[in-house]
Amino acid sequence: MLVLAVDTATPAVTSGLVRLGDGTPQNLETLSVRVSDNPRGHAEILTPQILECLAEAGCESADLDAVVVGVGPGPFTGLRVGMATAAAFGDALGIPVYGVCTLDALAADVFAADVTAADVFAADENGADLLVITDARRREVYWARYAGGRRVEGPEVRKPAEVTAAPSQRVAGSPAHTPLFDLPAVPVHTPSPAGLVAVAAPELLAATAPQPLVPLYLRRPDAVETAARKK
Repeated sequence: MLVLAVDTATPAVTSGLVRLGDGTPQNLETLSVRVSDNPRGHAEILTPQILECLAEAGCESADLDAVVVGVGPGPFTGLRVGMATAAAFGDALGIPVYGVCTLDALAADVFAADVTAADVFAADENGADLLVITDARRREVYWARYAGGRRVEGPEVRKPAEVTAAPSQRVAGSPAHTPLFDLPAVPVHTPSPAGLVAVAAPELLAATAPQPLVPLYLRRPDAVETAARKK
């Protein structure tokens, strides 16, 4: 199964092609990846990146079987670019589009690295061993906590001082914000295409009908209509 994965919930613009094999959600092969750190250029960059990924993998858009997109949490403007692009590809090609939490994809990348690392991190199945942080602007962060590979708290948006490090044992995500927490930092800063697909893999393999795409803004958008400002 050939899957296009995109995410614009962080300052990075991420796209890639991932082949999901039959059997288990871990049977993933990344064919091509493009990541551009450009928080103001999501709309201009994403579609050309996707076309570059297709060309690099020697594929056509008609070869795609599904699309996976990060639905946040993320800032309003950037997030809607990725979701609208994913929906457009799905509609044009007649293929399903699956939305996944961007923080879950980051966590999936961390746990995948655990499995392949020589010194596998001994995660406590009953404890929250991973904290994932991304930039929410306005001096706030999006965050979620994970234990045993599963999300146990969040996602929420808070000021960093309002997010406790404990009981987490490590932190991943925004490199500008992870140092604010007294935890060992895992060098996973943005979701990879494989991480995005890993989160959706159970649904993809089961051919489950995707749920409607619902963005995780977690707060009202910055841009409001003039009439709304007067109220």
